[in-house]
Amino acid sequence: MKKTSEDELVFLPLGGSNEIGMNFNLYGYGPPHARKWIVVDVGVTFGDQTTPGVEIILPDPSYIEDYADDIIAIVLTHAHEDHIGAMGWLWPRLRAPIYATPFTAFLLREKMRDAGCLKDADITEVPMGGSIDLGPFQVTLVTLTHSIPEPNGLAIRTPLGTILHTGDWKIDPDPILGESTDIEALTALGDEGVLAMVCDSTNVFVDGHAGSEAEVRVAMTKLIQGLKGKVAVACFASNVARMHTVIKAAQMADRRVCLVGRSMHRMAAAAKSVGMFNDIAPFVSDAEAGFFPEDKILYLCTGSQGEARAALFRIADGTHQHVSFGPGDHCIFSSRVIPGNEIPIRNLQNKLSGAGVRLYTERDHPGIHVSGHPCRDELKQMYQWARPQIAVPTHGERRHLLEHLAFAKDLQVPQGVAPRNGDMVRLAPGRAEIIDEVPAGRLYVDGGVVTVENGDALRERRHAAFNGVINVSIALSDKGKILSGPEVRGLGLPSDADYTLDDALDDLAIAAEEGLSRLRGDGLEDDDAVEAAISRAVKKAAHRIWKRRPLVETTVLRV
Repeated sequence: MKKTSEDELVFLPLGGSNEIGMNFNLYGYGPPHARKWIVVDVGVTFGDQTTPGVEIILPDPSYIEDYADDIIAIVLTHAHEDHIGAMGWLWPRLRAPIYATPFTAFLLREKMRDAGCLKDADITEVPMGGSIDLGPFQVTLVTLTHSIPEPNGLAIRTPLGTILHTGDWKIDPDPILGESTDIEALTALGDEGVLAMVCDSTNVFVDGHAGSEAEVRVAMTKLIQGLKGKVAVACFASNVARMHTVIKAAQMADRRVCLVGRSMHRMAAAAKSVGMFNDIAPFVSDAEAGFFPEDKILYLCTGSQGEARAALFRIADGTHQHVSFGPGDHCIFSSRVIPGNEIPIRNLQNKLSGAGVRLYTERDHPGIHVSGHPCRDELKQMYQWARPQIAVPTHGERRHLLEHLAFAKDLQVPQGVAPRNGDMVRLAPGRAEIIDEVPAGRLYVDGGVVTVENGDALRERRHAAFNGVINVSIALSDKGKILSGPEVRGLGLPSDADYTLDDALDDLAIAAEEGLSRLRGDGLEDDDAVEAAISRAVKKAAHRIWKRRPLVETTVLRV
């Protein structure tokens, strides 16, 4: 494709910049009024204590949805949830062809099937190192290493220059599963000329190297071989190399492996679909595992982040149908603590410890986990291979992106931009700069329904969680005469021996009656007016009693 004087090459993150997770990146080419786009990754992030009832959070695609007809393709770098997890929810709003490697495509199809849109999706499998012709974008997959099979960087060639989009990566000379980093391809890209590198910033504050999965295998094997009784290992199911490490370590200790948790089974199936896991013994079901001697079984569990629905939490809570742990048993946490998960992880570990289970974490056994993201020495090496003219940090919080930008400057990268979600960066022609800001936000999956960020339901839930709930019911005649009530009930409200909750509710009932008494004329016949008057009076009384403003719901029954 020939370039014209109006053509621009832009990068637009709608997720994954100023945060770790929820990656959703766009590349646009052409004149501003007629850009063509490719989407790189469509991921999720997860709820926390600030989003009660919301487990999955999606990037808001509203901006690019308006240009859906101009999306040439969606290209997926690898199969982690923060890179493909939103596809089932958002693909129907984009409806572009999808390109992924075989392992990623296997998991993607499962996700799309669950969402009911698999039969409509056009999914093309691309081999490792393969290329895709996407109009003005010529995309070549570059083999990297990460904590999941088939991770890829993308060499995106355009008439205005080449972009290296790294996705998630590290440098691991012995990754256990899959190929090592394609240094030859990266060096060749650098020789050819890289306009911009859009690069992972997760570990920019960490010196040295992330470490090799081979080192974890040695440490894990030594640890498991020295343990008696039941052994459980908790790790991310998506870290297939770690799964393989644990399985091999168990075999070295003469233990069979039981997968516990749906995600473990799904990842094992995906690995087998691309020829992995062929050198291991068949797994033992959780129903069968209890018949094995305790020194002959290892449980590989989901739930390393304290997730309430995951297998390890149910085991610790004593609610798992087949698996239980107690004194003399062991649990190894082969994962890092994701920021924001400290409290649920601590609660989980306290439950296990309280049951007599001995715990092993990366703090007391550093060799049992390594990161899947590049530390500073690895970042330096990548910049030496690619030699970009522009550094564009992504996959990090604001502090990560700015530190990455400063680090790139120290490495003599001529230009750099650290965008926030919604910042449109013009990469060419001219100097790299932010030229526009477009809407970028989040969507919440709440009870299986996609809702706007911080909608009414979540605001009310937060309000109720902090302040409590009061329900007032009253029966009135057509003219507003009280026939029954007001009856007041409360949830989440404090009390003590001197002023019981019943005392408080009686006082609130008096306040409700007084609020009604202040209404005159037609107001007594208007249910909305009655509800507003009673709710207002009860809220004021509640604030006088507790210095809080509970959520007040008033129900009026006309008799």
